Amino acid sequence: MGHKHALIAELKMEAANTRKMLERVPTDKNDWKPHAKSMTLGRLATHVAELPGWTATTMTTDELDVSKMDYKPVYATSTEDLVAKLDENVNKAVAALENANDEEFEKIWTLRNGGHVIFSMPKKVVVRNVSYNHNIHHRGQLSVYLRLLGIPVPGMYGPSADEMPAPVEAAASAN
Repeated sequence: MGHKHALIAELKMEAANTRKMLERVPTDKNDWKPHAKSMTLGRLATHVAELPGWTATTMTTDELDVSKMDYKPVYATSTEDLVAKLDENVNKAVAALENANDEEFEKIWTLRNGGHVIFSMPKKVVVRNVSYNHNIHHRGQLSVYLRLLGIPVPGMYGPSADEMPAPVEAAASAN
């Protein structure tokens, strides 16, 4: 299996897990955050929905200079907006991966801030570490936010504590 097929399969699996998490975000609490140094719920959830777009950027460019970006963070105003933003970015990522050949995955991709190089790595490493792992990290943060807000957390790689059946009392205690 080539790089693109493995990365597309992983992206789709993780996107399904991310969708389950985003579907539970209460956007009426977008300004809530668990600590003064934390992102707000709305910013974090939107960031999670945006991150798959990093894969498309990586695969269709050779570098990103953040000093030249005119990025303005947005906040999804509804759960539907979050899921739509995720789907849009996943679709862009899948298309970029499908259009890449094996040589493209070996090309070096650079993240810089003006003259300061933050990192330079093969595109296949950037996709896995900066796009996929970065998203999984923030999705984990989002699960903690949901837990603190009393919202049942969906399972990602099996059932969560909220999805487990209640423990059955030992038969001996019933006698």
